[in-house]
Order: sequence, then structure tokens, then C-alpha cells
Amino acid sequence: MAASPRTVVVTGASKGIGAATVRRLAGRGVRVIAGVRREEDGAALKEQLADRVLPVQLDVTDQDAIAAAAEVVRAEVAERGLNGLVNNAGIAVAAPVEFLPPGELRHQLEVNVIGQIAVTQALVPLLRAARGRIVNVGSIGDRIASPMLGAYTASKFALAALTDTMRMELSRWGIEVSLIEPGAVATPIWGTSVAAADRLLEAAPESIHELYGGQVAAARASARRNDTAGIPPDEVARVIEHALTARRPRTRYLVGRDARIASVVARLPDRLRDRLVLSQSG
Repeated sequence: MAASPRTVVVTGASKGIGAATVRRLAGRGVRVIAGVRREEDGAALKEQLADRVLPVQLDVTDQDAIAAAAEVVRAEVAERGLNGLVNNAGIAVAAPVEFLPPGELRHQLEVNVIGQIAVTQALVPLLRAARGRIVNVGSIGDRIASPMLGAYTASKFALAALTDTMRMELSRWGIEVSLIEPGAVATPIWGTSVAAADRLLEAAPESIHELYGGQVAAARASARRNDTAGIPPDEVARVIEHALTARRPRTRYLVGRDARIASVVARLPDRLRDRLVLSQSG
């Protein structure tokens, strides 16, 4: 293992994988700059971890907020540069593509793709100075699409492609770029996704229930199972820590038994894969 990185930025640090990553890195002696949406979330992290964490309010869809956060990071690390960036912020929009409002698709991509790249662009000069690392938190959904989750999986496919591109483009400066591909993780994203999907359903035409009722119900049940039966966030945080500190990190990390199974299913012929996925989705 390489020496512990001195300063790492983690986005989406309020809860779930992000908060677990902040706690794990801080426990290793890392100075963590934690991007949070709400001031009270930052205060909670500060209460837990004291001076090992520096919360910054960061909405990854707000370019002004990104610029302000980058200035905080620059002042913190100075000439020594930034040792790591964990792009973890993300949401899940769930709806059949036929009834997916373009604005919701746009918001999904803004948060999960464009926001991640905007943060990375703002911090790459500081990462270059320290030969730092980038860890993007994707999903096994970057290999296999699912009914009702077209917008989410599209965002993860896109993030995977951009991760591969950045890994090649930044390699000349020794910047390692890794992608984390978890399966179901017990985080609040599932409950938030169900609530957002319910709001979309209320605004959709009545025909959505006739046409997609079974799949909608199955997707809701799956989300609720994942909320409690998924792997603990700290299991993903442990893998993120490895990607930041190993002498030779992997380019991709599958996390969770269901992710490993899905990676096999993803390589099957299209029609067979479709039947297997549909058999599990109502």
C-alpha cells in the first residue's frame, strides 16, 4: 500500500457511501474535504470527526458552487496539490422511458455525469500537482440496463465511458483514474428514488399504470429491498480507500455478489440477457 494520501475531496458526503468514505479516510489520518448540500450535514460530520474533515457546501450542478469549493480546496492544499478526488454524488430517476419527462432525464445526467466532470475539471490542476487520483463511484448499472431505470443506467454508462477516457488522457501525469461498480448498497438513495418516482407517477397519464403497472410495482419493491438488504456503505468505502492508496489500483472494482453476477449476465447474448432481466422485473 502507498502512503496515506494527505488531502482528499469527497462529493455527496452527507450520507451513504460518501459519508462512510469520509469516516474511513479520516480514520486513516487523511484530511477530508467533504462536499455536502446542506450546512447541517456538514456540521454533523464536523461534530463526528472534528478537524479531520472540512465540510464545503457543494451542489455539483451549480458551476458557481463548484468554483467556490475549488477555491477552498486550493487554499487548503496550496502548492502540495490534491491527493485524491472521490466523485460520489448521485441520484436515481426511475420511470419508463415512454413517460420520462425530458427535464427529469436532463437532471439525471446533470447530477450523475456533467456535475462529476465539472468538479473533476475544476480540480485536475491540483491533482496534477500531487500526482493525485480520481475515483468515480459508478454502478453495475454501467454494464447492464434495467427496465424503469433507463435514465439512471444511461448516466452510469456515460460515466464509465468518461472514466475510461480520463484514465488514458491523464496517465501521462501519473493520475490514476478508477471506477467503482457496486451492486445494491443499503443507502438512502433507494428511498429517495421511490419518492421521486411516486411524484413522477402522480403527474403521468393514467395509462402508465395499465401499460407498466407490473414493472413499476416490481421496481418499487426492488428499491425497498435494496434499502435494507444491500451491502453496507462501508464495504464500498473500503474499496474506495484501496483505489486511493494501493500502489497499483485497479481500473474497475466490482463490489458485491450481485454486481459480480450481473457482470456475467451483461456478457450474455442480448435476447437471453433481456429475458433474464425481464424475469426479475415484473
